[in-house]
Amino acid sequence: MKRIVSISLGPSRENYEFDTEFLGQKFNIKRFGTNNDEKKAEELILKWQHEADVIGLGMVRDHNIVGTKKYIQKSTEHLEKLVTKIPVTTGANLRTIVQEWVLRDVQARLGGYFNNARVLILSGMTNYKVATVLSEFTENISFADPILQMGIPKLITNMHALELYARGSDSWTKHAPSKDIVPSMVPLQKWNKFILKKAMQKASVVVAPFNQIEKYGLEELAGKTILTSTVSDERLRFLGAQGVNMVIDGSPQVFEGKTVGLNVLDAVIIAALDKGPEAITNDNYLEILSTHHELEPRILYPSGEKRRFSRFAFVIHPLSQEYFKKVKPVEILSKLPSNAVMNALEKAMAYAPPFIYSEVKGIRSPTGAEAEGWLISVGGTPKEIMSHSPEFTYRRLLAAAKMAKKLGAQIMGLGAFTKVVGDAGITVAKRAPLPITTGNSYSASGAIWAAADAVRRMGLVQLEEGKRIKGKAMVVGATGAIGSVCARLLAKVIGELHMVSPETGKLLALKDSILMEDPELIIHLSSFAGKDLEDMDMIVTATSGAGKKILDIMKVKPGCVITDVARPLDLPPEEVAKRPDVLVIESGEIELPGDVHMKNIGLPKKVAYACLAETIVLALEGRFENFTLGRNIEWEKVREIYKLGIKHGMKLAAISGVNGVYSDEDITRVRDLAIEKRKATAPKVVEQKNAAPTAEAPRSVAPKVATTKTTAPKTATSQVAKKVAAPKKKPAKDNGETK
Repeated sequence: MKRIVSISLGPSRENYEFDTEFLGQKFNIKRFGTNNDEKKAEELILKWQHEADVIGLGMVRDHNIVGTKKYIQKSTEHLEKLVTKIPVTTGANLRTIVQEWVLRDVQARLGGYFNNARVLILSGMTNYKVATVLSEFTENISFADPILQMGIPKLITNMHALELYARGSDSWTKHAPSKDIVPSMVPLQKWNKFILKKAMQKASVVVAPFNQIEKYGLEELAGKTILTSTVSDERLRFLGAQGVNMVIDGSPQVFEGKTVGLNVLDAVIIAALDKGPEAITNDNYLEILSTHHELEPRILYPSGEKRRFSRFAFVIHPLSQEYFKKVKPVEILSKLPSNAVMNALEKAMAYAPPFIYSEVKGIRSPTGAEAEGWLISVGGTPKEIMSHSPEFTYRRLLAAAKMAKKLGAQIMGLGAFTKVVGDAGITVAKRAPLPITTGNSYSASGAIWAAADAVRRMGLVQLEEGKRIKGKAMVVGATGAIGSVCARLLAKVIGELHMVSPETGKLLALKDSILMEDPELIIHLSSFAGKDLEDMDMIVTATSGAGKKILDIMKVKPGCVITDVARPLDLPPEEVAKRPDVLVIESGEIELPGDVHMKNIGLPKKVAYACLAETIVLALEGRFENFTLGRNIEWEKVREIYKLGIKHGMKLAAISGVNGVYSDEDITRVRDLAIEKRKATAPKVVEQKNAAPTAEAPRSVAPKVATTKTTAPKTATSQVAKKVAAPKKKPAKDNGETK
């Protein structure tokens, strides 16, 4: 039986002794902690080198390679030189291999986990290899070496600066004892502790040995990913109590029931191979690590649940001058009698730098994935955005992207008019330092999702299992980014589709494309929305008219469901008020999973616009990529983002209109008024059946209601919901929530 002795500068309370078998050989393993007493360590080395086969040195400063230079730690070198009879190891070579392995494994297994992560490494010199690997995925890395080693209240924020620091501090640190050096001046100690606490609070990933991590509590560690080593069950429980999300253990635990450091594992390998440390090659390590599954990296979840934590940013902007009346301190100006002041403020705010409007927290998927983010506001209203060149808006969006990257966001979404400027996100994505999405794929899906639910709840259109809806639908703005996909979605379920757009060439091409997939569909084209408007059961408006009148709501069929996905809205409140018998909804609103906290964005609690929801879904899924860009939305992406949304617990929010959320009573009232109006006009059609047409007779005196039931069949199933994967839902409660 071979004997391994680990002499550690760590606490003696963690001492152990046990027998085990590894690589077909038997071992007796002992650990002696010295509580940071180097004299005691020297005595133990001199004693045990005559009785052990290999000695491991734990909790000592490794000799570091920073950049191209190797830095020798004199205190560690002294302990190593005391061992003259047998091999000795600190586990440094094995540590370098295993730590790189575990980082790359997590990055691959969890899909871009470290992308733009905010990383705090307490000792960059000790963990230079770790920092090198992480720098491939993020530039947001900070090092606390100056604070912990020399008491200088300053963090290092890039790899080059770390290399300069290593060269400049070598003459001091190589002679330092094996514990962190802190200044004796109490005020400076407190200031350094404050800096470290703030840095840890901002970080999403912390790299440090456990003896440093245990100095911090819930405020600093909650929600963090910790990269450390030698994580015992007791240590894991401690980290769980501090709210740590995930622990990456750089020390494989191969001995059942025992937690050992890498110096012990390396000593066992040296003894088993019967070679000196200098004779063991990387191939030796590769053979052992690749053939023994118990040596695989460990990803631990202190809570017992798998939790993935991602970060996003989303750009918003004011939709009108009304926004400035709610923002301090500029709201004071809104109280002045002159409109000229508000007009000047609106112009000035368009040039303002981006700022954080709100943090978004508490998003939690049923899969266990979590996300947090930031709503970043640029100051231009639609009027100002459209009055400047695209480059003007690009510059502000790129400034927002830089801010998002610094915050640690892994993907950024564009909201409202920021996603329609210029080439609809393509240029921004090319120049931004992180992935970009406009959210239009989910906006299109959400539009039809909401329309389907509204039609079902109104119950005025016949829905039969396995067949198309016996009704007519119109898409106004059918050749636009969202409108074209809405048309494709409706084409799957409606019997007759009317597409409206002034872009006649695009309209013809869209018709041909749809008929290639659905040759039996009846399609009508028009360049304006007045034609056949009174016959429509469903209307989707998806224009960017910015204040222009899109359609005459007075000509719309009673009981028609109009889904207004344009921003600003195509139908202002005063237009909607003219037709209480028509259901006008604002689509693209999604209920987010979890206990969501964010400032008011004009929607009910937990509800977000679909473009924001798309950004959140991609973050939860770990899909940090340019997803929806340009004006041509890909049909497959619309379907994909919808499925991902369902996976992560996204739900259709309570249907809302210009005056807020529609309750069941509101929808019933609209339905009753529609039925009443249809009955009032129906007799006129009957009376004129046998009458000769006159030149004065209108084209259509009343909506065609002969094939439309006033109540949905009891066995009917919404084909819209089925074809676009919208689940059948129960009626909403009075509070506006849908199940």
